[in-house]
Amino acid sequence: MAVRRIVVVGSSNTDLIVRAGRLPLPGETVTGGDLMTAAGGKGANQAVAAARLGAEVCFVGRVGKDMFGDQARQHLAQEGLDLRYLVQDADAPSGVALIVVGPRGQNIIAVAPGANHRLTPVDVQAASPVFRQADVVLLQLEVPLETVEAAIRLGHEPSRRTPCLVILNPAPAPTQALPASLLAQVDILTPNEHEAALLTGEQDPEKAAAVLLERGVKTVVVTLGETGALVAVSPSKMVRIPAYPVEAVDTTAAGDAFNGGLAVALAHEQNLEAAVRYASAVGAISVTRLGAQPSLPTAEEVSGFLRQQSG
Repeated sequence: MAVRRIVVVGSSNTDLIVRAGRLPLPGETVTGGDLMTAAGGKGANQAVAAARLGAEVCFVGRVGKDMFGDQARQHLAQEGLDLRYLVQDADAPSGVALIVVGPRGQNIIAVAPGANHRLTPVDVQAASPVFRQADVVLLQLEVPLETVEAAIRLGHEPSRRTPCLVILNPAPAPTQALPASLLAQVDILTPNEHEAALLTGEQDPEKAAAVLLERGVKTVVVTLGETGALVAVSPSKMVRIPAYPVEAVDTTAAGDAFNGGLAVALAHEQNLEAAVRYASAVGAISVTRLGAQPSLPTAEEVSGFLRQQSG
């Protein structure tokens, strides 16, 4: 099978994780277990997910010129990512996420973005040579919106010899509507149920997907946690893909695992429903393990999981 090229533009964080018997209420302190430190950030998570699944991945981002930034760069290099366009910023700290994980894998997260919010369209433009070779461009919203827009434009650059698929995971959900000019250039939008509701004002996933399609998105895939995913290619053509039943330990990177898996499957030209099933398997495996990037499976693990499910 030919190696596919994926460009991921996004964030890199260091996750500081505590497991607790329950999630704290506002103003409350709960005692948890030992502190765990893990590599994270939506962009880096999705890049590592795709690389472990066999893709050739270039990661475009910013980290600080500090201990966390050095560790992130070393870790991502060990995962085999192309880091030519990962900038170490001397004027901002690396991003950090504070995560509390509850007994059923649910979590609460607060992020200090640091250098991630200093990733610019100029940084993206510098990486234009790898965009021209990419099969998929994968994006999230933990970096400035103008940077995301610049990456989308490069993904659909008219001078390309071969088409490129642009996938936008609108996470974290923006506080204001995404521009129609941006949505019209997105091939696949992958909100979770909460993000879809925030983007549209519709609580029902089908209604939310219909609104997003009307705003110009070509395809919408709404992830629904343990109940699966909704695939919408038109208001009259929507299908639900059931989730694989697993016992969740930590859901921190489930969406990132899903998006990395979806990008790889579509890069290999799987049809959309098959690609969503593959992505669901990647996400299902990830929630059975603690941590963001430590939870991400390899291609061999996903193949074994799918064989077990079909058996």
